[in-house]
Amino acid sequence: MRRTTAIAAFAAIALAAVGCSSSSSGGSASTSPSAAAGGKVVDIYSSLPMQGASSAQTIPLVNGIKLALAQASSKAGQWTVNYQVLDDSTAAAGKWDPGQTAANARKVASDSKAVFYIGEFNSGASEVSIPILNEAGIPQVSPANTYVGLTTSLPGSAPGEPQKYYPTGKRTYLRIVPIDSIQAAADLIAMKNAGCTKVAVANDKEAYGAGLATLLGLEKGFYGVRIISNTGIDPTAPNFRSYASTVQGQGANCFFFSGIVSNGAVQITKDVHSAIPTAKIFGGDGVCTDSYTNASKGGVPAAIYPLLQCTVATQNLSAYPGGRDFLRDLRLCGDAARAQHDQEPGRAGQQQVRRAGGPARGQVGSVGAGHLRIQRQRRHDAEVLRPVQGRLQRRTRLLPDGHADEDGRLNARMGGGGPNGPPPPL
Repeated sequence: MRRTTAIAAFAAIALAAVGCSSSSSGGSASTSPSAAAGGKVVDIYSSLPMQGASSAQTIPLVNGIKLALAQASSKAGQWTVNYQVLDDSTAAAGKWDPGQTAANARKVASDSKAVFYIGEFNSGASEVSIPILNEAGIPQVSPANTYVGLTTSLPGSAPGEPQKYYPTGKRTYLRIVPIDSIQAAADLIAMKNAGCTKVAVANDKEAYGAGLATLLGLEKGFYGVRIISNTGIDPTAPNFRSYASTVQGQGANCFFFSGIVSNGAVQITKDVHSAIPTAKIFGGDGVCTDSYTNASKGGVPAAIYPLLQCTVATQNLSAYPGGRDFLRDLRLCGDAARAQHDQEPGRAGQQQVRRAGGPARGQVGSVGAGHLRIQRQRRHDAEVLRPVQGRLQRRTRLLPDGHADEDGRLNARMGGGGPNGPPPPL
């Protein structure tokens, strides 16, 4: 009962701008000794990959959480909120790790003051943590999971899903982004409009990557796109020249990578481009970030920019209730932090500000490729095009997929139909 009451209090936080917290990653927003002594303290956690390519998205995400708490003075009604940042990645893996994810979930499950868990970032990681947290009764929300099987038994899910993730029989998990049956439709529309006649798909074999690739195959008939192959790759391979030669022989004129950046996305894209220089390149939200789209940050070469499009499962943050105010506050915090940084000893003359890529200004817009200073051009009801790093990022206008209802029914629909008719039924 105490935990239930605290959860309700936390959900009622009103964000009134009262200051800025640190914009650094990691650590925790700890309570003061006096607050802890009062006894009305609850713990919330995030579990995200803070190392590797995904950190380009997760560090800004953590900064946003810290800002929201700072704006509320770390208070939710009578409760003081203590936030702790957990890392579900390892340096060795360079991405999320199943063992580390399980350890994070067990840590939170054993905390009697824990009332909320933000994570995971990767769908495969949530397959690990959901059952652990479900048994402990810890509410869990993911900012980025899109694999359908976590909440539904729709086409693209595996046998026993989603029930196997909820041993108590009650739902304790929700995601705030649409599922991949919707993203797959957006990707197929993009490829159809780009004139793709033979698409080679490679997936990284994870829940997200394999799931999205499967849905591309299931939904291709609705959009008239021909997928000539769907290949699961070894993400640890040093190169993918053999695969590139194979799809060249198949006559592919478009390539779709279904997976996350850390799983060989940059290398396989370069190898396919070398084999088929004119092939258009596509990807989902797993690669729609500057660690893939920006050569200066380890992404694909600039020569590929004009050929590249990727989808993001969300709208701009400014399109959501309170989003514009949040971005304003985040910019103010970023300006204050940079001003303090520039005044530190040894910083004289270092006044240049990176407009895209910094934790406060450059990467906290959408969960995808986070550039705030971008003008958007609207086309139809189903899509938005944004110029990012010299190429077009195709973004579908979608409603959030809450999945808070008990039977897991979808509450999201795509805002428009494909070139050959309406999107597939969900």
